Amino acid sequence: MMAQNEDKLPYYEIPDYPEAYTSTTVAARMIDGLGFRYFWATEGLKPEDLSYKASASGRSSAETIEHLYGLSKFIRNNILDSDKDENKETLSFKEKRKRTLLNFKIVSDVLKDTQKPFKLEASEVPFWNIINGPIADAIWHCGQVVMLRRASGNPFNSNVSVFSGKLKK
Repeated sequence: MMAQNEDKLPYYEIPDYPEAYTSTTVAARMIDGLGFRYFWATEGLKPEDLSYKASASGRSSAETIEHLYGLSKFIRNNILDSDKDENKETLSFKEKRKRTLLNFKIVSDVLKDTQKPFKLEASEVPFWNIINGPIADAIWHCGQVVMLRRASGNPFNSNVSVFSGKLKK
């Protein structure tokens, strides 16, 4: 994976997969796949992409990204068993994107931590509901961002391989 520093965001590539299949490593890999898709769905969006709506009653890309940020906080709060994030500050697209990616990375890291194994049944919300609720919903909405960016004239990078989790060479 690309070296991480303050200027680099997670999920440019999907991290290497673990050697063992466990309930938590599989769950972490789902989050990593989501993070990768979100990274590339939102990479290079312009103001006109963010304001684009497919219809008057639909969400704009910016509104969809706001919803994805909320989903990332819900997932993080339930996996980390942390207090709800009541922060209501207005964030720029760039900051919202960064925080969403970091939320996914934090969750993945917690799930992969073999020193402190996460008990999937310990969450206040059943983990099964987190999978079929906010995780599946976030994957769905990443696809919507890709569709909206294509419709606004800024297509998804054709060198992204969601199968390998890397850029094609």
